[in-house]
Amino acid sequence: MAGELTPNGYRKRLVERRLDTLLRSFGCVELTGPKWCGKTWTALSRAASVTKLDRLADREAALVDPSLALLGETPHLVDEWQEVPAVWDAARRFVDDSGSKRGLLLLTGSTALRSDQRAKVHHSGAGRIARLKMYPLSLAESGDSTGEVSLERLFTEEDFKPARRETSIEEIALWCCRGGWPANLELDDEAALETARQYLQAVLDANVIDEGKSPAIALAALQALALNASRAVTYKTLINDMSHGEGSRAVSEETLVSYLEMFDRFYLTEELPGWEPPLRSKARVRVKPKRYFVDPSLAASLVGATPERLLRDMQTLGDLFENLVLRDLRVYLSTYGMLDDRLSYYRDDKGLEVDAIIEHAGRWGAVEIKLSDAKADEAAANLVRLRDKVLKNAAARNSEPAFLAVVVGRGALAYRRPDGVHVIPVATLAP
Repeated sequence: MAGELTPNGYRKRLVERRLDTLLRSFGCVELTGPKWCGKTWTALSRAASVTKLDRLADREAALVDPSLALLGETPHLVDEWQEVPAVWDAARRFVDDSGSKRGLLLLTGSTALRSDQRAKVHHSGAGRIARLKMYPLSLAESGDSTGEVSLERLFTEEDFKPARRETSIEEIALWCCRGGWPANLELDDEAALETARQYLQAVLDANVIDEGKSPAIALAALQALALNASRAVTYKTLINDMSHGEGSRAVSEETLVSYLEMFDRFYLTEELPGWEPPLRSKARVRVKPKRYFVDPSLAASLVGATPERLLRDMQTLGDLFENLVLRDLRVYLSTYGMLDDRLSYYRDDKGLEVDAIIEHAGRWGAVEIKLSDAKADEAAANLVRLRDKVLKNAAARNSEPAFLAVVVGRGALAYRRPDGVHVIPVATLAP
Protein backbone atom coordinates (compact mmCIF):
# COMPACT_ATOMS: atom_id res chain seq x y z
CA MET A 1 0.00 0.00 0.00
CA ALA A 2 1.47 3.37 -0.99
CA GLY A 3 0.09 6.87 -0.66
CA GLU A 4 0.27 9.72 -3.16
CA LEU A 5 2.09 12.04 -0.76
CA THR A 6 5.22 9.98 -0.10
CA PRO A 7 8.04 12.51 0.54
CA ASN A 8 11.14 12.47 -1.63
CA GLY A 9 13.91 10.59 0.13
CA TYR A 10 11.55 8.61 2.36
CA ARG A 11 13.20 5.49 3.77
CA LYS A 12 10.94 2.50 4.35
CA ARG A 13 10.21 1.65 7.98
CA LEU A 14 9.75 -1.71 9.65
CA VAL A 15 6.42 -0.63 11.11
CA GLU A 16 4.86 -0.21 7.65
CA ARG A 17 3.69 -3.82 7.37
CA ARG A 18 1.89 -3.55 10.70
CA LEU A 19 0.41 -0.19 9.69
CA ASP A 20 -0.94 -1.62 6.45
CA THR A 21 -2.56 -4.50 8.32
CA LEU A 22 -4.30 -2.10 10.70
CA LEU A 23 -5.50 0.10 7.83
CA ARG A 24 -7.12 -2.98 6.28
CA SER A 25 -8.75 -3.81 9.60
CA PHE A 26 -9.91 -0.44 11.00
CA GLY A 27 -11.44 2.77 9.75
CA CYS A 28 -8.77 4.88 11.43
CA VAL A 29 -5.22 4.29 12.71
CA GLU A 30 -3.47 6.49 15.26
CA LEU A 31 0.31 6.57 14.87
CA THR A 32 2.06 7.89 17.99
CA GLY A 33 5.66 8.38 19.06
CA PRO A 34 8.33 11.01 19.74
CA LYS A 35 8.78 14.07 17.58
CA TRP A 36 11.12 13.69 14.62
CA CYS A 37 10.95 9.87 14.63
CA GLY A 38 9.32 9.79 11.18
CA LYS A 39 5.61 9.39 12.00
CA THR A 40 4.41 12.05 9.57
CA TRP A 41 6.50 10.80 6.66
CA THR A 42 5.39 7.22 7.23
CA ALA A 43 1.75 8.30 7.42
CA LEU A 44 2.15 10.45 4.29
CA SER A 45 3.47 7.39 2.46
CA ARG A 46 -0.01 5.89 2.98
CA ALA A 47 -2.13 9.06 2.64
CA ALA A 48 -3.91 10.73 -0.25
CA SER A 49 -4.56 14.04 1.57
CA VAL A 50 -3.50 15.76 4.77
CA THR A 51 -4.53 18.32 7.39
CA LYS A 52 -1.70 19.61 9.59
CA LEU A 53 -2.96 20.90 12.93
CA ASP A 54 0.39 22.46 13.80
CA ARG A 55 -0.47 25.00 11.07
CA LEU A 56 -2.44 27.92 12.49
CA ALA A 57 -5.12 28.06 9.78
CA ASP A 58 -5.86 24.32 9.93
CA ARG A 59 -5.91 24.37 13.73
CA GLU A 60 -8.26 27.37 13.96
CA ALA A 61 -10.69 25.78 11.50
CA ALA A 62 -10.68 22.51 13.46
CA LEU A 63 -11.30 24.36 16.72
CA VAL A 64 -14.46 25.82 15.17
CA ASP A 65 -15.57 22.47 13.71
CA PRO A 66 -13.41 19.36 14.24
CA SER A 67 -14.96 17.63 11.24
CA LEU A 68 -13.22 20.17 8.97
CA ALA A 69 -9.92 18.50 9.82
CA LEU A 70 -11.19 15.30 8.18
CA LEU A 71 -11.97 16.77 4.76
CA GLY A 72 -9.96 15.28 1.92
CA GLU A 73 -9.45 12.22 -0.21
CA THR A 74 -9.02 9.04 1.81
CA PRO A 75 -6.83 7.79 3.33
CA HIS A 76 -6.75 11.23 4.94
CA LEU A 77 -4.05 12.17 7.45
CA VAL A 78 -4.61 14.48 10.41
CA ASP A 79 -1.13 15.39 11.62
CA GLU A 80 -0.64 16.30 15.32
CA TRP A 81 -4.30 15.63 16.07
CA GLN A 82 -3.79 16.23 19.81
CA GLU A 83 -3.66 19.98 19.08
CA VAL A 84 -7.47 19.73 18.81
CA PRO A 85 -8.54 16.79 21.02
CA ALA A 86 -12.12 16.94 19.73
CA VAL A 87 -10.80 15.54 16.43
CA TRP A 88 -10.73 12.09 18.08
CA ASP A 89 -14.52 11.93 18.55
CA ALA A 90 -15.01 13.47 15.10
CA ALA A 91 -12.86 10.70 13.59
CA ARG A 92 -14.88 8.04 15.37
CA ARG A 93 -18.14 9.53 14.04
CA PHE A 94 -16.62 9.79 10.55
CA VAL A 95 -15.87 6.07 10.56
CA ASP A 96 -19.34 5.23 11.87
CA ASP A 97 -21.04 7.41 9.25
CA SER A 98 -19.05 5.73 6.48
CA GLY A 99 -20.64 2.38 7.25
CA SER A 100 -17.45 1.26 8.98
CA LYS A 101 -15.29 1.33 5.85
CA ARG A 102 -11.60 0.55 6.41
CA GLY A 103 -8.48 2.64 5.90
CA LEU A 104 -10.19 6.03 5.87
CA LEU A 105 -8.13 8.06 8.32
CA LEU A 106 -4.67 8.33 9.82
CA LEU A 107 -3.97 10.34 12.97
CA THR A 108 -0.45 11.18 14.12
CA GLY A 109 0.45 12.50 17.56
CA SER A 110 3.71 13.30 19.35
CA THR A 111 2.13 14.04 22.74
CA ALA A 112 -0.40 11.96 24.67
CA LEU A 113 -3.36 13.85 26.11
CA ARG A 114 -3.30 15.10 29.69
CA SER A 115 -5.96 13.75 32.05
CA ASP A 116 -8.01 16.98 31.75
CA GLN A 117 -7.90 16.69 27.95
CA ARG A 118 -8.83 13.00 28.01
CA ALA A 119 -11.94 13.91 30.00
CA LYS A 120 -13.17 15.85 26.96
CA VAL A 121 -12.88 12.82 24.69
CA HIS A 122 -16.16 10.93 24.92
CA HIS A 123 -15.33 7.69 23.10
CA SER A 124 -12.39 5.30 23.37
CA GLY A 125 -12.40 4.63 19.65
CA ALA A 126 -12.66 0.89 20.28
CA GLY A 127 -13.48 -0.97 17.08
CA ARG A 128 -12.96 2.15 14.96
CA ILE A 129 -9.47 3.49 15.80
CA ALA A 130 -6.40 1.26 16.11
CA ARG A 131 -3.23 2.43 17.87
CA LEU A 132 0.34 1.92 16.73
CA LYS A 133 3.51 3.31 18.30
CA MET A 134 6.61 4.34 16.34
CA TYR A 135 10.17 4.78 17.56
CA PRO A 136 13.32 6.31 16.11
CA LEU A 137 15.21 4.22 13.58
CA SER A 138 16.65 0.91 14.67
CA LEU A 139 20.07 -0.12 13.38
CA ALA A 140 18.29 -2.44 10.95
CA GLU A 141 16.43 0.58 9.49
CA SER A 142 19.40 2.93 9.37
CA GLY A 143 21.43 0.35 7.47
CA ASP A 144 23.97 -0.19 10.26
CA SER A 145 22.80 -3.76 10.95
CA THR A 146 23.15 -6.57 8.43
CA GLY A 147 19.83 -7.98 9.67
CA GLU A 148 21.07 -11.56 9.45
CA VAL A 149 19.77 -12.59 12.89
CA SER A 150 15.99 -12.40 13.24
CA LEU A 151 14.69 -11.83 16.75
CA GLU A 152 11.40 -13.51 15.88
CA ARG A 153 13.14 -16.59 14.51
CA LEU A 154 14.98 -16.97 17.81
CA PHE A 155 11.55 -17.74 19.28
CA THR A 156 10.64 -20.33 16.68
CA GLU A 157 13.73 -21.93 15.12
CA GLU A 158 16.23 -24.37 16.55
CA ASP A 159 18.56 -24.09 13.56
CA PHE A 160 20.58 -20.94 14.28
CA LYS A 161 22.77 -19.75 11.43
CA PRO A 162 26.00 -17.94 12.42
CA ALA A 163 26.66 -14.52 10.95
CA ARG A 164 29.65 -12.19 10.81
CA ARG A 165 29.75 -8.42 11.19
CA GLU A 166 32.83 -6.65 12.56
CA THR A 167 31.74 -3.87 14.94
CA SER A 168 34.06 -1.49 16.76
CA ILE A 169 33.69 0.51 19.96
CA GLU A 170 34.06 3.66 17.87
CA GLU A 171 30.97 2.71 15.86
CA ILE A 172 28.97 2.01 19.01
CA ALA A 173 29.89 5.41 20.50
CA LEU A 174 28.85 7.15 17.29
CA TRP A 175 25.53 5.29 17.05
CA CYS A 176 24.68 6.18 20.65
CA CYS A 177 25.32 9.89 20.03
CA ARG A 178 23.79 10.17 16.55
CA GLY A 179 20.66 8.30 17.54
CA GLY A 180 17.96 6.95 15.27
CA TRP A 181 16.60 10.23 13.91
CA PRO A 182 15.70 9.93 10.20
CA ALA A 183 16.90 13.49 9.54
CA ASN A 184 20.42 12.42 10.50
CA LEU A 185 20.82 9.90 7.71
CA GLU A 186 22.24 12.36 5.20
CA LEU A 187 24.22 14.47 7.69
CA ASP A 188 27.89 14.31 8.55
CA ASP A 189 28.70 13.20 12.09
CA GLU A 190 29.27 16.68 13.52
CA ALA A 191 25.97 18.01 12.18
CA ALA A 192 24.08 14.88 13.26
CA LEU A 193 25.10 15.34 16.89
CA GLU A 194 23.08 18.57 16.98
CA THR A 195 19.75 16.79 16.42
CA ALA A 196 19.28 15.47 19.97
CA ARG A 197 20.36 18.81 21.47
CA GLN A 198 17.87 20.75 19.35
CA TYR A 199 15.16 18.18 20.06
CA LEU A 200 15.57 18.67 23.81
CA GLN A 201 15.72 22.44 23.44
CA ALA A 202 12.49 22.44 21.44
CA VAL A 203 10.77 20.37 24.14
CA LEU A 204 11.95 22.72 26.88
CA ASP A 205 11.16 25.93 24.98
CA ALA A 206 7.74 24.89 23.69
CA ASN A 207 6.16 21.72 25.05
CA VAL A 208 7.16 22.18 28.69
CA ILE A 209 6.04 25.81 28.73
CA ASP A 210 2.75 24.86 27.04
CA GLU A 211 2.19 22.46 29.95
CA GLY A 212 2.63 25.33 32.42
CA LYS A 213 5.80 23.77 33.86
CA SER A 214 9.33 25.02 34.48
CA PRO A 215 11.95 24.37 31.77
CA ALA A 216 14.65 24.57 34.47
CA ILE A 217 13.05 21.83 36.58
CA ALA A 218 12.35 19.76 33.46
CA LEU A 219 15.98 19.99 32.37
CA ALA A 220 17.23 19.07 35.85
CA ALA A 221 14.92 16.04 35.92
CA LEU A 222 16.01 14.92 32.46
CA GLN A 223 19.67 15.26 33.39
CA ALA A 224 19.09 13.25 36.57
CA LEU A 225 17.45 10.50 34.52
CA ALA A 226 20.39 10.50 32.12
CA LEU A 227 22.88 10.27 34.98
CA ASN A 228 21.01 7.22 36.28
CA ALA A 229 20.50 5.55 32.92
CA SER A 230 19.82 1.78 33.06
CA ARG A 231 19.17 1.83 36.82
CA ALA A 232 15.98 1.24 38.81
CA VAL A 233 16.47 4.56 40.55
CA THR A 234 14.40 5.89 43.45
CA TYR A 235 12.61 9.22 43.49
CA LYS A 236 14.86 10.27 46.37
CA THR A 237 17.97 9.72 44.26
CA LEU A 238 16.55 11.64 41.32
CA ILE A 239 15.55 14.56 43.54
CA ASN A 240 18.99 14.63 45.13
CA ASP A 241 20.70 14.60 41.73
CA MET A 242 18.39 17.34 40.46
CA SER A 243 19.36 19.62 43.36
CA HIS A 244 23.05 18.57 43.32
CA GLY A 245 22.72 17.56 46.95
CA GLU A 246 21.44 20.95 48.10
CA GLY A 247 18.28 20.26 50.09
CA SER A 248 17.06 23.83 49.85
CA ARG A 249 16.75 23.46 46.05
CA ALA A 250 15.01 20.07 46.12
CA VAL A 251 11.58 19.60 44.57
CA SER A 252 8.87 17.51 46.18
CA GLU A 253 8.24 13.92 45.18
CA GLU A 254 4.82 14.94 43.87
CA THR A 255 6.44 17.54 41.61
CA LEU A 256 8.99 15.05 40.31
CA VAL A 257 6.28 12.50 39.51
CA SER A 258 4.33 15.09 37.52
CA TYR A 259 7.43 15.80 35.39
CA LEU A 260 8.17 12.11 34.85
CA GLU A 261 4.60 11.57 33.72
CA MET A 262 4.96 14.52 31.36
CA PHE A 263 8.13 13.02 29.81
CA ASP A 264 6.26 9.77 29.22
CA ARG A 265 3.40 11.67 27.55
CA PHE A 266 5.94 13.44 25.32
CA TYR A 267 7.31 9.96 24.39
CA LEU A 268 10.73 11.07 25.64
CA THR A 269 10.99 8.21 28.12
CA GLU A 270 9.44 4.78 28.56
CA GLU A 271 9.28 2.49 31.56
CA LEU A 272 10.76 -0.99 31.58
CA PRO A 273 8.78 -3.01 34.14
CA GLY A 274 10.09 -5.85 36.26
CA TRP A 275 9.37 -9.50 35.37
CA GLU A 276 8.92 -12.51 37.59
CA PRO A 277 7.49 -15.91 36.63
CA PRO A 278 4.92 -17.30 36.97
CA LEU A 279 2.74 -14.72 35.24
CA ARG A 280 0.34 -14.31 38.16
CA SER A 281 3.09 -13.81 40.75
CA LYS A 282 2.68 -10.75 42.96
CA ALA A 283 6.44 -10.26 42.77
CA ARG A 284 6.02 -9.30 39.13
CA VAL A 285 4.54 -5.93 40.05
CA ARG A 286 6.71 -5.33 43.12
CA VAL A 287 9.95 -4.94 41.14
CA LYS A 288 10.69 -1.26 40.62
CA PRO A 289 10.53 -0.26 36.94
CA LYS A 290 13.43 1.31 35.11
CA ARG A 291 13.01 4.33 32.87
CA TYR A 292 14.90 4.63 29.57
CA PHE A 293 15.02 7.38 26.97
CA VAL A 294 13.29 6.62 23.70
CA ASP A 295 16.66 7.10 22.00
CA PRO A 296 20.18 6.92 23.50
CA SER A 297 21.20 10.19 21.84
CA LEU A 298 18.90 12.11 24.20
CA ALA A 299 20.69 10.73 27.27
CA ALA A 300 24.06 11.31 25.58
CA SER A 301 23.23 14.95 24.93
CA LEU A 302 22.00 15.48 28.49
CA VAL A 303 25.30 14.27 30.01
CA GLY A 304 27.39 16.14 27.44
CA ALA A 305 28.69 12.98 25.79
CA THR A 306 30.40 12.90 22.40
CA PRO A 307 31.84 9.85 20.65
CA GLU A 308 35.34 10.96 21.60
CA ARG A 309 34.50 11.44 25.28
CA LEU A 310 32.68 8.13 25.46
CA LEU A 311 35.81 6.28 24.34
CA ARG A 312 37.36 7.47 27.62
CA ASP A 313 34.27 6.56 29.71
CA MET A 314 33.29 2.94 29.15
CA GLN A 315 30.74 2.97 32.01
CA THR A 316 28.68 5.73 30.41
CA LEU A 317 29.08 4.18 26.98
CA GLY A 318 27.85 0.86 28.36
CA ASP A 319 24.75 2.52 29.82
CA LEU A 320 24.01 4.29 26.54
CA PHE A 321 24.55 1.08 24.58
CA GLU A 322 22.00 -0.68 26.81
CA ASN A 323 19.53 2.11 25.95
CA LEU A 324 20.29 1.62 22.24
CA VAL A 325 19.66 -2.13 22.36
CA LEU A 326 16.39 -1.67 24.25
CA ARG A 327 15.29 0.89 21.64
CA ASP A 328 15.92 -1.63 18.88
CA LEU A 329 14.15 -4.43 20.74
CA ARG A 330 11.10 -2.18 21.17
CA VAL A 331 11.14 -1.39 17.43
CA TYR A 332 11.31 -5.06 16.50
CA LEU A 333 8.57 -6.08 18.93
CA SER A 334 6.30 -3.32 17.58
CA THR A 335 6.24 -5.06 14.19
CA TYR A 336 4.74 -8.32 15.49
CA GLY A 337 1.37 -7.14 16.79
CA MET A 338 0.77 -9.90 19.34
CA LEU A 339 -1.31 -8.92 22.37
CA ASP A 340 1.09 -10.47 24.86
CA ASP A 341 4.29 -9.02 23.36
CA ARG A 342 6.15 -7.40 26.23
CA LEU A 343 9.61 -6.15 27.17
CA SER A 344 10.76 -6.13 30.80
CA TYR A 345 13.78 -6.90 32.98
CA TYR A 346 14.49 -9.35 35.79
CA ARG A 347 15.89 -8.76 39.26
CA ASP A 348 15.55 -10.84 42.40
CA ASP A 349 16.48 -10.47 46.06
CA LYS A 350 19.54 -12.69 45.55
CA GLY A 351 21.30 -10.20 43.30
CA LEU A 352 20.50 -11.90 39.99
CA GLU A 353 19.62 -9.35 37.30
CA VAL A 354 19.01 -9.81 33.58
CA ASP A 355 18.75 -6.79 31.29
CA ALA A 356 15.77 -7.78 29.14
CA ILE A 357 13.02 -10.38 29.12
CA ILE A 358 11.17 -10.56 25.80
CA GLU A 359 7.73 -12.16 25.71
CA HIS A 360 6.22 -13.04 22.35
CA ALA A 361 3.50 -15.45 21.21
CA GLY A 362 3.30 -17.16 24.60
CA ARG A 363 7.05 -17.75 24.88
CA TRP A 364 9.88 -15.85 26.52
CA GLY A 365 13.54 -15.17 25.90
CA ALA A 366 16.20 -13.52 28.05
CA VAL A 367 18.86 -11.05 26.91
CA GLU A 368 21.97 -9.70 28.57
CA ILE A 369 23.48 -6.56 27.03
CA LYS A 370 27.24 -6.13 27.02
CA LEU A 371 29.41 -3.50 25.36
CA SER A 372 31.93 -6.13 24.23
CA ASP A 373 31.91 -9.85 23.52
CA ALA A 374 34.79 -10.11 26.01
CA LYS A 375 32.05 -10.15 28.69
CA ALA A 376 30.10 -12.99 27.04
CA ASP A 377 31.12 -15.68 29.55
CA GLU A 378 29.93 -13.66 32.54
CA ALA A 379 26.68 -12.71 30.82
CA ALA A 380 25.98 -16.27 29.66
CA ALA A 381 26.44 -17.58 33.21
CA ASN A 382 23.85 -15.05 34.39
CA LEU A 383 21.36 -16.21 31.79
CA VAL A 384 21.86 -19.87 32.66
CA ARG A 385 21.28 -19.03 36.35
CA LEU A 386 17.98 -17.38 35.43
CA ARG A 387 16.88 -20.34 33.32
CA ASP A 388 17.74 -22.81 36.06
CA LYS A 389 15.92 -20.75 38.68
CA VAL A 390 12.77 -20.44 36.56
CA LEU A 391 12.68 -24.19 35.87
CA LYS A 392 13.65 -25.27 39.38
CA ASN A 393 10.12 -25.20 40.78
CA ALA A 394 8.37 -27.98 38.84
CA ALA A 395 5.02 -27.19 40.52
CA ALA A 396 5.02 -23.70 38.95
CA ARG A 397 5.08 -25.30 35.47
CA ASN A 398 7.12 -22.46 34.03
CA SER A 399 8.10 -22.88 30.41
CA GLU A 400 11.69 -23.08 29.24
CA PRO A 401 13.02 -19.96 27.54
CA ALA A 402 12.76 -19.97 23.77
CA PHE A 403 16.31 -18.60 23.73
CA LEU A 404 19.03 -17.01 25.84
CA ALA A 405 21.21 -14.37 24.20
CA VAL A 406 24.03 -11.97 24.95
CA VAL A 407 23.66 -8.94 22.66
CA VAL A 408 27.04 -7.24 22.31
CA GLY A 409 28.36 -4.03 20.85
CA ARG A 410 31.94 -4.72 19.85
CA GLY A 411 32.10 -8.15 18.30
CA ALA A 412 32.52 -10.01 15.07
CA LEU A 413 30.45 -13.18 15.10
CA ALA A 414 26.88 -14.21 15.92
CA TYR A 415 27.00 -17.80 17.14
CA ARG A 416 25.57 -20.27 19.66
CA ARG A 417 27.77 -21.39 22.53
CA PRO A 418 27.97 -24.99 23.80
CA ASP A 419 25.75 -24.01 26.76
CA GLY A 420 23.02 -22.96 24.30
CA VAL A 421 23.44 -19.22 24.85
CA HIS A 422 23.60 -17.10 21.70
CA VAL A 423 26.15 -14.31 21.33
CA ILE A 424 24.77 -11.75 18.90
CA PRO A 425 26.37 -8.46 17.79
CA VAL A 426 23.64 -5.82 17.79
CA ALA A 427 24.70 -4.94 14.24
CA THR A 428 23.39 -8.31 13.02
CA LEU A 429 19.90 -8.06 14.60
CA ALA A 430 16.59 -7.53 12.80
CA PRO A 431 12.91 -8.28 13.52
